[in-house]
Amino acid sequence: MKTWDAIVIGGGHNGLVNACYLQRAGLDVLVVEKNDWVGGAAVSRELTPGFLYSNCSYVCSLFRPEIMRDLELPRFGLQVIAYEGGAVFTRDGDYLANYRDHDAHRREFARFSKRDAEAYDRYARDVTRQCRFIQPLLMRTAPDPTSLKPRDIGELMYLAKKFWGLGPDQMAATLRFWTMSISDFLDEYFETDVIKANFSISGIIGTALGPMSPGTAYVLLHHYMGEVDGSVGAWGYARGGMGAITKALSASFQASGGTIRTGAEVDHVVVRDGKATGIVLAGGEEISGKLVVSNADVKRTFLKLVAEKELPDVFLRRVRNFKIRGSSGKVNIALDSLPEFPALPKDSPCYRGDLHFTDSVERMERAYDDWKAGRWSADPFLDMMIPTTLDPTMTPPGKHFMSCFVQYCPPKVEGRDWTDTDRDAFAETVIAQIADYSPGFRDRIVHMEVRTPRELEAEVGLTEGNIFQGELTFDQLLFNRPVPGYAQYRSPIGGLYICGSSTHPGGGVMGAPGRNAAAEILRDLSTPNRHMSPAHDVI
Repeated sequence: MKTWDAIVIGGGHNGLVNACYLQRAGLDVLVVEKNDWVGGAAVSRELTPGFLYSNCSYVCSLFRPEIMRDLELPRFGLQVIAYEGGAVFTRDGDYLANYRDHDAHRREFARFSKRDAEAYDRYARDVTRQCRFIQPLLMRTAPDPTSLKPRDIGELMYLAKKFWGLGPDQMAATLRFWTMSISDFLDEYFETDVIKANFSISGIIGTALGPMSPGTAYVLLHHYMGEVDGSVGAWGYARGGMGAITKALSASFQASGGTIRTGAEVDHVVVRDGKATGIVLAGGEEISGKLVVSNADVKRTFLKLVAEKELPDVFLRRVRNFKIRGSSGKVNIALDSLPEFPALPKDSPCYRGDLHFTDSVERMERAYDDWKAGRWSADPFLDMMIPTTLDPTMTPPGKHFMSCFVQYCPPKVEGRDWTDTDRDAFAETVIAQIADYSPGFRDRIVHMEVRTPRELEAEVGLTEGNIFQGELTFDQLLFNRPVPGYAQYRSPIGGLYICGSSTHPGGGVMGAPGRNAAAEILRDLSTPNRHMSPAHDVI
């Protein structure tokens, strides 16, 4: 029986990034994926004839440019198209437009409040400072503060130097920022409801917290520190849908000699004498490997794929306490024509970006109140996009694909499992909200795919449907992610590593966890790392 140098569990983007680096370093790597396709949450699927859906993740910004260059992803077909529009519709028939151009954005704010237009410069400056502080940490392994190893001490000194370099005022501002709510943070800059709602959006996406919950200011930062073509903070569409990213990663991996097996669900990791020696598939087949890398989240990896007796009690308790709470759903819609929103001019660039209907922080918080009661939001927050306004390859000519990311959507409905009836009722709240702002919208619908946390967990393997594989709160960041003592992609079991978004620096289609885990694996193997660009220290 063949023994692979490395077996990677899960063909999501982090698993594929990890596999690419290991394969390019000279290892013989096998990726096993339970579905009949690779991609995890970054997939493009044709679920109705002629329409290609980005049926989970839907926009690109966080994916690290260093990884794109290292793995030559543009050569394998990856193209990201930046978008610049967007709008928040208000209940009185107006809208707040979003523009990438700072001055244009500022002029739009002045329509609502000259004071807020003036404050926008200060807000942008302060958020950029926070981005500059955190962004260099994304591609570095978090240090172990209890370790006396020279490398950990050096990384702690690096962190301390960066923090000390902020100066007393910015040190205090940074600590406040990382722990305060996005609502409180924005109150220090703006007075207008719709402007505060516009910025609050990035503080709640993908997290089981409301805009008034402590810690949501950092979640905003997590969405601001990406880039497209060198433009920091920009977002874009992957041409051909989000599956274009994992398609390019798969091609890069296989071009380097790597092997992918789909339809290969893992039942458990084989552990002998405290060391991972391979995996057993759901059908009973055993595959041997010198090491195993799990792209599954930390709970799925250690509570389902590894026998409890192989793990320390303290570690297990911390894994069980790690917060992975589902809070979102997805509705994908095929349309026979571009919907009309009377508030927007027909040629508005806003159609090409993200569209929202939640025009106040209070309205957003009420949507969160429903989640806390175990219900999907009666008046949900939608992050709605029409990628086909910039990428016509996803649909037949004249047709369109609409992506609706929805909050809030609980993993259980008032304590019980989701039913198909629940799913359909959840979808109706989404369609009804869109139709309130777009007359005739229902008549344009050709097909819909509705995904609650039930579908996200069953198909993608995301525990409770949590898209970040764990909350991005201060207690679950850096050397606490996923648990103290195991934030460096290793586990209590020799030869078993984790590389998913449960690890530093967290979720989103970023690739950094997969890349950083590969760096640690190659370091343990004393294998040269010539194909990996070093992390840069500036944004």
